[in-house]
Amino acid sequence: MVTKSVYGLMPDGREVSKYKIKNSEGSFAEFITYGATWLSAFMPDKDGILQDVLLGFDDMDGQVNRSDYQGQFVGRFANRIAGGKFTVDGTEYQLECNEDGVKTLHSCGEFSRANFDAVICGENAVEFSAASPDGTYGFPGTIKVKVKYTLTDSNEVIIEYNAVSDKTTLINLTNHAYFNLAGCNSGDVLGHEIWFDADAFTPTTPDSIPTGEIRPVEDTPFDFRTAKAIGKDIKADYDQLVAAKGGYDHNLCLNSGDGAKIKVYEPGSGRTMEVYTDQPGVQFYTGNFLDGTKKGKGGCPMIQHAGFCLETQTYPDAPNNPEFPQCTYKAGEEYKSKTVYKFGVK
Repeated sequence: MVTKSVYGLMPDGREVSKYKIKNSEGSFAEFITYGATWLSAFMPDKDGILQDVLLGFDDMDGQVNRSDYQGQFVGRFANRIAGGKFTVDGTEYQLECNEDGVKTLHSCGEFSRANFDAVICGENAVEFSAASPDGTYGFPGTIKVKVKYTLTDSNEVIIEYNAVSDKTTLINLTNHAYFNLAGCNSGDVLGHEIWFDADAFTPTTPDSIPTGEIRPVEDTPFDFRTAKAIGKDIKADYDQLVAAKGGYDHNLCLNSGDGAKIKVYEPGSGRTMEVYTDQPGVQFYTGNFLDGTKKGKGGCPMIQHAGFCLETQTYPDAPNNPEFPQCTYKAGEEYKSKTVYKFGVK
């Protein structure tokens, strides 16, 4: 069942709508038109108690003024581009550099701060759509994007992305949800156990830009091929963790093949989450830059490591690393992608 209500107002007075999808099991998820944001996910624990497992905000003030992309749709190019520069069809483009003045992050919020149109699709889905003009933040092409959120009776949140541009451009879309399976205001996530189907990762410079190396995870803190607590190695004296402010903020190179690519278990609540995706990488971020100064839902401070992100996408700075999987789409060429977050208990 899908219900619609008013969430709040944009700074310019436009109305922001909220859509609540509830399944036959009583679980529900909420989404708002601002940023096509995945606002909440109320999922049962081992005793059947529902809790919201997404960090975020209760009102538009939080969404506009305190957000670090919590739950937001990110594109047209998720993640970072070195120097804000890339070349397609022999033309070099210079983007605005919104992170430290030396790189472009999440396309400067091109769609994360847009107010999307929305339509209800049947009994369990909502589709959001928006467009961005040619030249926005320096990107070529007027691009139209769609994202469809579905909540199944099996507690799967299915995210389907679609985009097309009228000029050759970069397209790399994701969702920036911060998860805490113990509940959104339940402390840090260091006790969550996580497994990745990933044999390699992409190391970065101190500016969080990939060096171009694809490094095996073996004998590094990035080896999650056997499930382990997020906090087990997070404070290791390893250059990649130290540079990322004491945590993970890196792309893991997902292995090809069917089945879950990521599995998460929170021992206290018994909640689990499996991630299925057709994307080659996932940005694993452990909320390193959260410091408790920003208040989220219920006025609770977002402390360091209060949530973790699993941003399925192509590799960061792909257009400047030709050996990485690429995401350049020609005029009229359709981008399609699908990621599933399946919640459960054990």
